[in-house]
Parts: sequence; C-alpha cells; structure tokens
Amino acid sequence: MRKTLSIYPLRLPHSIKAEVERIAKADGISINQFVATAVAEKLSAMNTAAFFAERRERADFEAFDRIMGRAGGAVPAAEDTSP
Repeated sequence: MRKTLSIYPLRLPHSIKAEVERIAKADGISINQFVATAVAEKLSAMNTAAFFAERRERADFEAFDRIMGRAGGAVPAAEDTSP
C-alpha cells in the first residue's frame, strides 16, 4: 500500500498559528486542512505566474502591435451589441 500523505513538522509564529486556529475553527475545518489548502493555493498562484512569464517570453509584441493597429472591420450587427 502506497502512502498518499506525508508528515511535515511545521513551526509557525504564535500569532500566525492563533489566526490559523481562529479561521479554521470559524470555517469548520482542521488546522491541517487549512494549511494544506493554503499551500495548494500558493502553489497554484506560483505555477500560474510561471505559466504567464513563459508565455510572455514567447510573445511577439511586434505582431501584436500590427494586429492591434489594423483597420477595423464591419460594424457589429444589432444582435451582436450589448444593451
């Protein structure tokens, strides 16, 4: 049987731990669940930032400027406009 969880002893300043306890209790979740979710959210944010940084490196800004500078097309049909 393969373990899907690992144990990591975490040291937090007392003030942060107290706030985690307060919020976890208010949300009806365990401290462990709160911390695991917070770490997952941080990883997601970091991975998203890395994704967009990589995309930015591949961007062709000259092509973007050419596309944005083109003359416009036809006026939208009445059914394609917002009220």
